[in-house]
Amino acid sequence: MTQPDFSFEDAARAKGFAAIAGVDEVGRGPLAGPVCAAAVILDPANIPAGLNDSKKLTAKRRDALYDEIMACADVSLAEATVAEIDQHNILRASHIAMVRAIAGLSRPADFALIDGNMTPRDLAIPSETIIKGDARSLSISAASIVAKVWRDRHMVDLAQQYPHYGWDKNAGYPTAQHKLGLEQFGVTPHHRRSFKPIHNILYQDKNVSG
Repeated sequence: MTQPDFSFEDAARAKGFAAIAGVDEVGRGPLAGPVCAAAVILDPANIPAGLNDSKKLTAKRRDALYDEIMACADVSLAEATVAEIDQHNILRASHIAMVRAIAGLSRPADFALIDGNMTPRDLAIPSETIIKGDARSLSISAASIVAKVWRDRHMVDLAQQYPHYGWDKNAGYPTAQHKLGLEQFGVTPHHRRSFKPIHNILYQDKNVSG
């Protein structure tokens, strides 16, 4: 199994770029909660060991790496809200979150390595898109880890207010517990109304009450 490396960053550095940010988002699939993005500029001389696609790591390992990354890298986290997801669409909202994350870096990035195959339309700096970048670029791996940990913790917080949907375990994804919660307790302000399962529940309710 191939491991992420620093070759994309090295190639950008060879072209004269100095502050190269890996960028990834998490939370496109859930029915609830914001979509979150992270931008990370790693220090080539101080890269945490064991970086990889966040989905290939245990929660415990992600938490440990999150602390390491936050301590030794320039990190910015940002989100697009449920309202913005419903206003635009999930892809556009994830790109808005990415651009915000890049803009929030304390050291301005001059090049971005973007996970996926689409460049956010409002990106103001040169960039390269990398399919499966979270498993190929160390900077994107770092971004995927901090974005996932940050969003998961946010959903745990929301689960304290709305305990019936299992968000502390499913992070807003459509698990059986989440669907049962929707059936029994309905839609919360944190549900994405533009997503079909939520839209259908609201539409059925309107038809029944109408």
